[in-house]
Amino acid sequence: MLANAARHAILRLPPRPFLCRGCPNVERRLKTTALLSSKRSATTSAIHPVSVDDTNLIAFFDYPQPPQKVSSSTGIFGHSILINPSAFKALADSTLRRASLLTERILRARESREELFKVVKNLDRLSDMLCSVIDLAELLRNAHPDPVWVQSAEEVYEKLCEFMNILNTNVGLYEVLGAVLSDQEIVKSLSPEAHQTALIFWRDFEKSGIHLPPVQRERFVALSTEILVLGRQFLNETATPRPPARIKYAELQGVKDLGMGARLRLQAQVTKRDLLVYPGSLQAQMIMRSAPAEEPRRKVYMAANFSTSEQIQILERLLRARGELARLVGKESFAHMALSDKMAKSPENVQHFLDALMDHTRPHARRALRTLSMRKQIHLSTHPWPTIQPWDRDYYCPPEPPAPPVSLPPLTLGTVFMALSRLLQALYGVSLRLSEPSPGEVWHVDVRKLEVIDEDVGILGWIYADLFARPGKPGGAAHYTVRCSRRTDDDDEGGDLKHGYECDEERVQLSRCFEAERSVRLPHQGVTYQLPVVVLLCEFLRPTMGSGPTTLDWHEVLTLFHEMGHAIHSMIGRTEYQNVSGTRCATDFVELPSILMEHFLNSVTVLSLFDLHSDSIYRQNGNHQHDPCQSIDTHTQILLAMLDQIYHSSTALSPEFNTTTTLARLHDTRGLVPYVSGTSWQTQFGHLFGYGATYYSYLFDRAIASRVWRKLFDRDPLNRKTGEKFKTDVLRYGGGKDPWTMVGALLDSAEMGLGNGQSMAEVGRWRIEDGVAVPGRH
Repeated sequence: MLANAARHAILRLPPRPFLCRGCPNVERRLKTTALLSSKRSATTSAIHPVSVDDTNLIAFFDYPQPPQKVSSSTGIFGHSILINPSAFKALADSTLRRASLLTERILRARESREELFKVVKNLDRLSDMLCSVIDLAELLRNAHPDPVWVQSAEEVYEKLCEFMNILNTNVGLYEVLGAVLSDQEIVKSLSPEAHQTALIFWRDFEKSGIHLPPVQRERFVALSTEILVLGRQFLNETATPRPPARIKYAELQGVKDLGMGARLRLQAQVTKRDLLVYPGSLQAQMIMRSAPAEEPRRKVYMAANFSTSEQIQILERLLRARGELARLVGKESFAHMALSDKMAKSPENVQHFLDALMDHTRPHARRALRTLSMRKQIHLSTHPWPTIQPWDRDYYCPPEPPAPPVSLPPLTLGTVFMALSRLLQALYGVSLRLSEPSPGEVWHVDVRKLEVIDEDVGILGWIYADLFARPGKPGGAAHYTVRCSRRTDDDDEGGDLKHGYECDEERVQLSRCFEAERSVRLPHQGVTYQLPVVVLLCEFLRPTMGSGPTTLDWHEVLTLFHEMGHAIHSMIGRTEYQNVSGTRCATDFVELPSILMEHFLNSVTVLSLFDLHSDSIYRQNGNHQHDPCQSIDTHTQILLAMLDQIYHSSTALSPEFNTTTTLARLHDTRGLVPYVSGTSWQTQFGHLFGYGATYYSYLFDRAIASRVWRKLFDRDPLNRKTGEKFKTDVLRYGGGKDPWTMVGALLDSAEMGLGNGQSMAEVGRWRIEDGVAVPGRH
């Protein structure tokens, strides 16, 4: 998942050598590991031997050492000024003054032609100046265990976002940028990356309604506020517990679960009362998978899909407000407004993709459904082909946790990081090197620091891994971009103080020091870059002296590879402008590198990298089983993407618009199982707020990733030439190049580079054949 912050016109936000000695315990444990069968695979790329840095990663994550004593300390992320929460507030004040001075400089740019040529650079500097503090505040308010730090981060976040909102309504900035983009001499002087950055600013300004007359602009601001309030209410309601289902003792006869199922039956028998089973609970999940009788499963399903009229009204008010906002800026619907700067470009093109994908998926899903129907017929001794109801799916095809294609020994966290580093080295010449953080540099003792090293250019950036669960820490997995890549040696900071006061030199010093501390001069290029800093948040079990190293389930390995895909995109996507660096690209493109990383785990060649002592490549031993119901799940995701498009179409502005009726109609016309009267699941579709009109994006990137994997990596996944092609055609550009152009070059398809409706339909015809990507891992 990419951690999201509010998106603004200026703020582009759905989101550093210590070598540890190898641990003897690691050596003893891994010497006994027989990972796979010893038969070699027919591939052209050999596995490189394990390096000292690789083995150090195992000890670093599996057997953490006590912090070393250091005489001097630093602040958060190595910033010497961030030693306490009050210093963070002081940094925010310094940043605000510096940003105000730079804003004034941009507003006066038309007084000097030389300054007009610097406008795009200065807008990007302004964005980065504010983003670097806001993004840091966003991380700290979510991850820092100290409530004083959290409170400080909250205050900094609110203060700087308020200033950002003022900039977004600054007509003067919009007009200056308009003057730049209408000046052909200036436009011709811009690099493709700079021009792309300028267009992003322009589109974001217009999305903020800045070009509207005053009365309409005032209405735009009011609607935007209403949408934010309704969105928060909607998200809160998605997490509101639904009323319980009342399950009778007799209805649990024959449950297949002999543990929890037997206990529930005993409880009902002893108390002589109906069981109250809450949707989403472990008891509810057990009933859906294990209860032979339909009635308890039906009851749990009905309870889980219940909505109050108030919950439905909140969603419909949100959708109508979005539709009205779009009409205010001259768009037919919110979907037209939201998709204008995406790969899809329009809701019509999204429908081309979804229809093509549905055409391929539906026959497979129908065959899977017939298999379920046969199972139901045999189980209940019914007439042929009984109807599969929504509550039948988990019983007749219980969801299985993801599994590797071959049997593997337990994989420790350190072993997985070692394999990740070996894979990145094989593909891109990039490796992970452990680094000991200084006292005060990290927010918790569990946080690990990694340097990302390119064999040709040296250090690319830093990854801070906060991987273990603890009280108060957010659940799930996320990738936070704390600082982006940006060229800094041509900043011309001297011009910022031209219209300031004498005291401003001192007032902006904190902000300047904060910015300079992560800049590195690249010796072979003669330029200075601000290097990226990212944080990975997960909730794995913490290693202990008693239990030993953390061992990951396979779905956790998939999650870590996925999030590292985002992180490496941030590292390699080194651009001159932070607004297009790394993962700051189109919503329907950003998941491609991370989903592709998951594909590598389907290769037994890549799985050989988990073995410390193996330099051989092995064959699959045939243990991997395909989930027969995967096509049903994909079909469901397509249906949800279609629902998202309908909800954000012009239909939302119709007086007769009803989200439940719309859901029922879609089920009846495109669904596999019948709609159940009295249900209204849409109030739990939380992605409608964060991914409004773009829920298709994950399916879209899964389809592209499947194609890239099959065409480029499948036969020889460790081929350096192929890895370099993906690195140079895609990763290094971040969001600074048209994604269609990148995909077209990567797949040697000039037609794909057109990026039109036919291109979208073609991606849909590519199908999804990954078997790895799990909905919700963003």
